[in-house]
Amino acid sequence: MPDALWRELTSTGRLGQRRVHFLERTDSTNTLALELLCQQDLPSGTLVLAESQEAGRGRRGRAWASPSGTGLYCSCILRPRLPPAEFPRLTLAAGLAVCLAVEKETGVALGLKWPNDLYLHGKKCGGILTETEAFAGQERPAAVIGIGLNVNTLASAFPAELAGKATSLLAETGRTFARGPLLAAIVTGLDVVLSRLEQGGFAQILELWRQRDIHAGKTVSWLSSRGAIVRGLSLGPDAEGILRIRDAEGEIHTVISGDVSLAGR
Repeated sequence: MPDALWRELTSTGRLGQRRVHFLERTDSTNTLALELLCQQDLPSGTLVLAESQEAGRGRRGRAWASPSGTGLYCSCILRPRLPPAEFPRLTLAAGLAVCLAVEKETGVALGLKWPNDLYLHGKKCGGILTETEAFAGQERPAAVIGIGLNVNTLASAFPAELAGKATSLLAETGRTFARGPLLAAIVTGLDVVLSRLEQGGFAQILELWRQRDIHAGKTVSWLSSRGAIVRGLSLGPDAEGILRIRDAEGEIHTVISGDVSLAGR
């Protein structure tokens, strides 16, 4: 049974002062958010929310499993007062915002995997997908922050290929959680970290992010976008948020894109 706040925001299309575009089902909340931005100049903080996604997208075009009625599948439209070169920082900031909100609302401590994954007990339970666009006639470039979080999803609801790899707050704790207050805490947290970014506080965000880095000080393998494999010690993100890996010869590799995982997995 949906909680009272969830019922209210999905029926009224409002979460406080925010406009909520709610759908029972859509292909992807990020895709819909970008389409809406093409049609109208939506204010910062506008949400696109769905009970399920038929073509939810993760990083590098991967599919995101979105069982109906159990998770948070939403996209938040932001208009950051940041130079475009600093927009990639939004992904790390959003990941931290989700972690802080979940910890506050549920007491569950999530970990972060660079650059955009949320982990719990060694399994993925959420992710961030940031997409940016500049639209003709609109005052500032928009960023769409897509958030997928497995909240009350049963382990049996995940596809067979994700068995042992994906999880949810329910699967790991045995408790169900109200999605309305959790969503409210997350979007409030996004406002807070965005304000910090705009005020030059990325170093503070990084410090808190690193405290939750599940790969810090561990041997990882990096599969670059060119197909090259680098194995070495994860040094975590640098001051710009770019991951660094030190290989056995002492060379430090900077990781801008590609897949990173614990060595041996």
